[in-house]
Amino acid sequence: MNTARMNVESFNLDHRTVAAPYVRVADRKELPHGDVITKYDVRFTQPNVAHLEMKAVHSLEHLFAECSRNHSEAVIDFSPMGCQTGYYLILQGEPDVPGVLELIEATLTDVLDATEVPAANEVQCGWGENHSLDAAKQAARDFLQQRSEWEKVSA
Repeated sequence: MNTARMNVESFNLDHRTVAAPYVRVADRKELPHGDVITKYDVRFTQPNVAHLEMKAVHSLEHLFAECSRNHSEAVIDFSPMGCQTGYYLILQGEPDVPGVLELIEATLTDVLDATEVPAANEVQCGWGENHSLDAAKQAARDFLQQRSEWEKVSA
């Protein structure tokens, strides 16, 4: 295993020591003109033990990206991790963790109430047929049921 410090923050995280689900600040960047962006690791499943199926990942990405902006103007992006264990939530500024947890909770509650996956078609999505509202709702439900554990990152 490579022990040299790597440029990507998550590559320096020992994935064996974390206990999903959790939300943690993964990075903070100050941009050249003083603006700040903060990246949160929103981990749904235990790394190297479980993962979300691709239709769930894809649909939850669409739903969260759309619904979260109803709760916050600070949302820049919500991107899935390639390992299919969670997402990166990128926000403008340095919102406090309790506020970010409220944003995530409100957004995932919206997901549970959704009747369709937004932009799940060939015009608005690069793989429009690769969606499952039911799978996205189940992932949201599972994550919400463990709300009390979100701030505990390590076992």
